[in-house]
Amino acid sequence: MQTVIKLLKANVRQYGMLIALILIMVLFQILTDGILFRPLNVTNLILQNSYILVLAIGMVLVIINGHIDLSVGSVAAFVGAVSAIMMVEMNVPFALAVILSLLLGALIGAWQGFWVAYVRVPSFIVTLAGMLMFRGLTMIVLEGQSIGPFPDMFRALSTGFIPDFLGGGDLHYTSILIGVLLTALLIWNEWHKRQTNIRYKFDVVPLGYFIAQMVVLAVALNLFIFVLASYEGIPNILIILMILIFLYTFVTNRTVMGRHIYAMGGNEKAAMLSGVKTKRVSFWVFVNMGTLAALSGLIFAARLNAATPKAGQNFELDAIAACFIGGASMSGGVGTVIGAVIGGLVMGVMNNGMSILGIGVDWQQAIKGLVLLLAVAFDIYNRSKS
Repeated sequence: MQTVIKLLKANVRQYGMLIALILIMVLFQILTDGILFRPLNVTNLILQNSYILVLAIGMVLVIINGHIDLSVGSVAAFVGAVSAIMMVEMNVPFALAVILSLLLGALIGAWQGFWVAYVRVPSFIVTLAGMLMFRGLTMIVLEGQSIGPFPDMFRALSTGFIPDFLGGGDLHYTSILIGVLLTALLIWNEWHKRQTNIRYKFDVVPLGYFIAQMVVLAVALNLFIFVLASYEGIPNILIILMILIFLYTFVTNRTVMGRHIYAMGGNEKAAMLSGVKTKRVSFWVFVNMGTLAALSGLIFAARLNAATPKAGQNFELDAIAACFIGGASMSGGVGTVIGAVIGGLVMGVMNNGMSILGIGVDWQQAIKGLVLLLAVAFDIYNRSKS
């Protein structure tokens, strides 16, 4: 029992937001008379929040590293505009255009990372300048007009679904099979991690608690997949999101680069004295953020089927809010990819639920602001107790 209590205290913020997400979902399910969990609405919820979740995954690394990036919305809009020019006006094959767009995002990230890491200009100033600059460049490139439509293959990036190879009728059986295989993979991974911790004499939760965790995980995951399978199946964008979540969770938890990012956010001078190449780490964190901002811009453009001058507005605020709600700390060195995703889902479910209930955008913004304030206050309270 003491081990369980110790585990909960060590992860109070992340578990707290996960519980809050579940409670918010249950609340809106009741208030909307069951509309929230309908297959069509669940699918729309994923499609509507995919680009913010992509940004949140990159933003949490920036925040853990002790920086901030205010330019991601403008970068997403600019890359979306350039991709539209390539695909719609220049007839560049969509695959090549996507690769070039991601490279453009990486170059933008390198530009901003250079000023932050090597010139030592504060990231707030650099990315504020980037927000203004790339928003202006978006207007110039598009000449104040929208460009579209995109090729169907490109649109499938954001609006398509994986095909049902098993030829189901009312249910998408391929999605159900993927859910079962994914459940088995996750349980095997958690069991392997537990056995490794036992071998090295680390604290682990009791076996009964572990089994209960796995049962809850399996039920929740397969219920979620079943809801998707009741409509069109798993969206393509969900596959991309899952790959990103697994990849960046692995990088932050299991690699030297991930440990260096956390070390810098915790204490940059101590990290430098320990041999961490702090400038290089900060530089590559911003390169990564630029690449994910480009991917977010492509996803958003594909969903709208057009590049617009006002694309990406407030994306940076939603991404930053998702990270802080999900457990990242203002002081750096604290945060997880899973936490950022949970924070993004909290905001997404709130937006979706309030829209279904007919609550105006003004009240939605006010409520989200209050949630963000309470989340950061909770973080400060936890740090003062530790």
